[in-house]
Amino acid sequence: MNIDPATYRLDSARYVLSPNHDQRPREERIELVVIHGMSLPPGQYGGTAIERFFTNELDPAEHPYFEQIRELRVSAHVVIYRDGSVTQFVPFDRRAWHAGQSRFGERIRCNDFSIGIELEGTDTEPYTAVQYEVLGKMLVAIKRAYPTVNAVRGHSHIAAGRKTDPGPAFDWGQLASRLPEGVATA
Repeated sequence: MNIDPATYRLDSARYVLSPNHDQRPREERIELVVIHGMSLPPGQYGGTAIERFFTNELDPAEHPYFEQIRELRVSAHVVIYRDGSVTQFVPFDRRAWHAGQSRFGERIRCNDFSIGIELEGTDTEPYTAVQYEVLGKMLVAIKRAYPTVNAVRGHSHIAAGRKTDPGPAFDWGQLASRLPEGVATA
């Protein structure tokens, strides 16, 4: 797995452009990877709901939960599905709208200097072995392309009290064993 320096995209990912991104501030370097967890509808896997959500094409009449999120405009750079397949929604040089109000140490607005990786899952159900395998390879590719990346945190770490994902079912120890040198978890 590699990141193409011309397109800022993973060479092994399916690509679907989300409109929910913009330019990063020029002075910002990518230093953080934020791990998220999501399933749509909540607790259901498969299908195209996450993709349609990130591309603003989710039909609110399709499920009661979709009505609750109809006004949200969000994206992650990539999604790793339960089967290990990957879709990229935002090139890494662009600012994806994944972290919202957030803080990392003394810094705020984590979207400015982070990459958002969404795992298809819930806070309470274990993520799959292949998701950890793909995530580990992706982090190696990210570190190779962005040597300034030095930390991986959960959405719950940077938006404490507001977000809970990737949740207690996420195995930080399993991730730690796959991290490239120079990158630390919480």
